[in-house]
Amino acid sequence: MVFGEKLFKLRKEKGLSQEALAEKVNTSRQAISKWENGQGFLETEKLLLLGNIFEVSIDYLLKDTVVQESSREKGYYVSKEMAEGFLAFQGKTHKYVSLGVSLLILSTIPYWLFDQNKELSTFLIILIATMGVGALVSAVLLGGHQYKILSKEPLLLDHHYVKELSLKYAHTKRKYAVVMIVGSCLLAAGGMPFLFERKDLVSIDLVPYYPVCIGMIAISSYMLLRTLPILYSYALLVNNEEYVNRLSFKLLKKGKQKLEEM
Repeated sequence: MVFGEKLFKLRKEKGLSQEALAEKVNTSRQAISKWENGQGFLETEKLLLLGNIFEVSIDYLLKDTVVQESSREKGYYVSKEMAEGFLAFQGKTHKYVSLGVSLLILSTIPYWLFDQNKELSTFLIILIATMGVGALVSAVLLGGHQYKILSKEPLLLDHHYVKELSLKYAHTKRKYAVVMIVGSCLLAAGGMPFLFERKDLVSIDLVPYYPVCIGMIAISSYMLLRTLPILYSYALLVNNEEYVNRLSFKLLKKGKQKLEEM
């Protein structure tokens, strides 16, 4: 079975029209028709995208064989457009997540500031917490389901683009270094008074300082939740080989395969 016949068979099995498949690989219906009729040549990127869509190896598509391999030998191909979209999505999502978590933490401050005015305290707590929940819901509504596979499969990226991405990753780490240091210090400074009082390590009443401590924890949460996921996203793409060799990834992969076999 030659490439064109395999492409036609796989497309029919997926229930895709030529127009639908053309849209997925960013080409024209006429190009799909030519490929299925054995005319024209595919770009490497298009071939890799077809492997992703039909979940077959590149060898299966190219070799004159009818044996379909159950897994892609080289992993899931990630185009530059998809990688850039993933990084942008992560930045936007965690902007809302960090804001939401910070607002939920800040919503406890009115309890300490206005303990003599329960009505005002309750109103402010509900208002700030509602804003925090709204930010978290906004993060969920952004979607991004198409990017979930990036943390579940070994990834294949263009080598030239990986070099470019590595430079961006190094620059981003340098840019966020101060933010992470300050965020960690604020988290420690804000949390220590609670720990000291719990362990009876201080003799003075620290309750009046609670709003300041909570404010520092909220700010640190925003800074860390805003930066760490973005660095993780870069690391996932740039150091993917290291990521897939982790024990946790291998265990998840093995569990997924067993579930599919059941």
